Amino acid sequence: MTHARPDPVDSRLPAPLKPGARFAVIAPAGPARLDADKACQWFFDRGYQCRLYPGVNQAEGYLAGNDQRRLEDLHDAFADPDIDAILCMRGGYGSMRLLDQLDHQLIGRHPKPLVGYSDITALHTAIDRYAGFVTFHGAMLNADLLGGKLEPTVSSMLAQLSGSLREGDEIGHPADHPLSCIMPGQASGRLVGGNLSLLGATLGTPAQLCGDDSILFIEDVNEPLYRVDRLLTQLRLAGVLSTVRGVLVGDFAGITVEAMTPLLRDVFEPLGIPVLAGWRSGHCDPNICLPLGARVRLDSEGRTLMLEQDLFK
Repeated sequence: MTHARPDPVDSRLPAPLKPGARFAVIAPAGPARLDADKACQWFFDRGYQCRLYPGVNQAEGYLAGNDQRRLEDLHDAFADPDIDAILCMRGGYGSMRLLDQLDHQLIGRHPKPLVGYSDITALHTAIDRYAGFVTFHGAMLNADLLGGKLEPTVSSMLAQLSGSLREGDEIGHPADHPLSCIMPGQASGRLVGGNLSLLGATLGTPAQLCGDDSILFIEDVNEPLYRVDRLLTQLRLAGVLSTVRGVLVGDFAGITVEAMTPLLRDVFEPLGIPVLAGWRSGHCDPNICLPLGARVRLDSEGRTLMLEQDLFK
């Protein structure tokens, strides 16, 4: 099985979201109680519409409905011409179970912003590999938007989806959460990655992360430092890190940057690439949106991340 990215294409979306755009809310992973009225009001208050797909109200153990239900919701949301963006309800577990059943041709014919993180990393890597358009590592409905996470969680997501950020703009990061330069330097590449546990779990599968010409973003939750070490070692031994040009380290929920620094240097110093840590994306508040698949420039000494392409046509 080859893990090279097949037939790379321009990472672009057809159009930015406009006022009145309609979001699909789907649950490709775990279940949650969703207050439908509260959910729809959240979108209405911001000038958008929403459509809740059947799986958001279903539960089969630790899954939001059976695999077929969750897969149909995902495919239907991409295929529906009235849907402008797709927002995941929550993470948990379940997205990996859909990977060998994804209709990549259907998804590729109907590129739309897909927003989510954590378990949704499996869908991000699959879409990047086979459909080749930008998706968004950003806030989910239950965990973040209805959970009252602080700004700039919402504004960072909506700014990117609406096309307010353009080529040459910095992706803003809250000043009250200082960033740490672990390895100095500058590098450009496609922004890829997501939840580190999922990146490890998809190794050897058709959705394995392609690190070629990339800025790798990683985050995780409920993983002690030795497990983070094991996961990074797994990526290294699988050859994923050998073509990475820079690393952006997100939130690791309970592990401080100071505690991670020796490990990060052990792993990335031999590669001679810049590493910037402390970025507030992942299972944290605020949770800054990141455009996966887009070309960015990482400056670890300047502590900035800049877009090198427009996200939309």
